[in-house]
Amino acid sequence: MAKGYWIGRVDVTNPEAYKNYVAANAVAFSKFGARFLVRGGTFEPVEGVSRARNVVIEFPSYEAALACWHSPEYMAAKAERDGHAIADIIVIEGYDGPQPG
Repeated sequence: MAKGYWIGRVDVTNPEAYKNYVAANAVAFSKFGARFLVRGGTFEPVEGVSRARNVVIEFPSYEAALACWHSPEYMAAKAERDGHAIADIIVIEGYDGPQPG
């Protein structure tokens, strides 16, 4: 079964208030088996438009990734982020097929 992922690009507009979101999202992420693969970090935009912060979160499955997004726990955390950051987030199914080479 392919894993699920959240891919997020975020511009934090109120860093102090954003800390509340970071603290609150741990409840949902723990419940749904999330694991950060990318959480901020140095990057170089090589094509297209970027945001200041990038995040990739892995879940055991696509279904778990979607369930986390729609959960009351995450919606409560998201309410802490609203108004303090601008985000583009997708939930996507991982690829589990053949690889090049």
